[in-house]
Amino acid sequence: MTEKVRYSDEELEEFKQIILERLEKSRKIYEELKASVTNADGNDLSNTAPTFKVLEEGATTLSKELNGLLAQKEMVYIKCLEAALVRIENKTYGICRKTGKLIPKERLRIVPHATLTVEAKMEENK
Repeated sequence: MTEKVRYSDEELEEFKQIILERLEKSRKIYEELKASVTNADGNDLSNTAPTFKVLEEGATTLSKELNGLLAQKEMVYIKCLEAALVRIENKTYGICRKTGKLIPKERLRIVPHATLTVEAKMEENK
């Protein structure tokens, strides 16, 4: 029996749906984080008493910085998911870029943007 070299079109469609669902969620999270950083919701400190304003501004600045970092991380995840969609279209999705073997379905269902098998990833992290 020959070893499978790529996933079937039906399997790729299953993975595509998983990725599209995650993309939708991630884009919503990204937009919420971006809005909180830019005060798009209009919630600022203008009505706060001057005594507490300094403390609140410090906390707000820290929160904005954290949300900015989280937004950056979310955008990286979105780009990885979008790249996975391109690999699906090219029918190279699920093939380990290091070994050329198929990444197990279980791994791809959990980490749909994976480009390495667990073994190759562990080897890379050494």
